[in-house]
Amino acid sequence: MNFEYDSKKSLKVANRVSFISILSNIALAAFKLIAGILGHSAAMVSDAVHSASDVASTVVVMIGMALSKKDADADHEYGHERLECVAALLLAMLLAFTGLGIGSNAVTSIIQSSYHEVQTPGIIALIAALVSILVKEIMYRGTKSAANKINSAALMADAWHHRSDALSSIGSLIGIAAARLGFPICDPLAGLIICLFILKAAYKIFMDAVSKLTDKACSSDLQDRMRKTAMEVEGVEGVDLLNTRQFGSRIYVDIELSAEGDLSLTDSHEIAVQVHDLLEKTYPEIKHCMVHMNPAEKND
Repeated sequence: MNFEYDSKKSLKVANRVSFISILSNIALAAFKLIAGILGHSAAMVSDAVHSASDVASTVVVMIGMALSKKDADADHEYGHERLECVAALLLAMLLAFTGLGIGSNAVTSIIQSSYHEVQTPGIIALIAALVSILVKEIMYRGTKSAANKINSAALMADAWHHRSDALSSIGSLIGIAAARLGFPICDPLAGLIICLFILKAAYKIFMDAVSKLTDKACSSDLQDRMRKTAMEVEGVEGVDLLNTRQFGSRIYVDIELSAEGDLSLTDSHEIAVQVHDLLEKTYPEIKHCMVHMNPAEKND
């Protein structure tokens, strides 16, 4: 994991990426809305609404990131990192409502057969879909890279929002192309497909945020690496227990080690300090590490 924790640097990276996302989404939403109206495509108008919702979601991410980087205080002695997960939850709900609104309009159009009253989508709607796919995929990759760099759940949620928009534009592309070939029902069907993509992304974001708010443990691979790191310290004879829990973008670690039972309290404490420092240096995402020493069992 290429993660180096620096509160100010992380916030700067997140704000830069988010600012670019906001400007890109405003331009893209306006372009798709105009293309949808001029091209007589309900699917492209729905896609424009999706892009517009990205602006609001990115603002939520920026606020959540800023609050999560606040220093610990008397009311929050463990810090504010979990506020980033709260921002991700709000983003998921915003995304879900957007998807349901688009899906509702699509279903209404199909049931009432109102799509017969609409002109065949124009070529501009098709071009808008292609542009959206390209731009949104670039935004997804850039935001995801930044999220991995600073280990941000909220920023990763925003990245998946961009990916859901790219996928929904693929649905628009297929629906518009089919409508132009003489199957007008495919345009509202594309809107329904967009709804499903959005709801899937919202669910993924929601579950990831919930897991980090409910003390989900780190991956078994990361825990195994932590055990091996602890065993590198001279005097450690075994790892009796290792518990981890995610705290927003950070990790809390509780580890119990066994050492020679005849060691003095001072020597035992020194081993604990070395393990503590090595773990926090090796894994910068660790917010706090608690080390407990046990006497190793003697073999008769």
